[in-house]
Amino acid sequence: MKVPFKDAIIIPQKATFEILDKKYVFVIDKNNVVKQREITVEAELPHLFVVQTGLSVNDKILLEGIRIVKDQEKIATTFIQPNEVLANLEMYAE
Repeated sequence: MKVPFKDAIIIPQKATFEILDKKYVFVIDKNNVVKQREITVEAELPHLFVVQTGLSVNDKILLEGIRIVKDQEKIATTFIQPNEVLANLEMYAE
């Protein structure tokens, strides 16, 4: 059975981390500072999460290195288009 998710925000599971049973991502602001943000997952797909709350379509999230950065840390980034990320996604979690 197919279940449609209208205007869904889909992110790789490997971009998330858990603290006390809550899921988080690092959102990158305009100054390249990472900020920890809680998300609510609506559905789990193979290697992907459908995000219910916590992210907007304009948010940029950290995909690699989530275990080595700290909240409020300034980082160097390379932006990769979401379609390219999904097409080349290595299916593993850190």
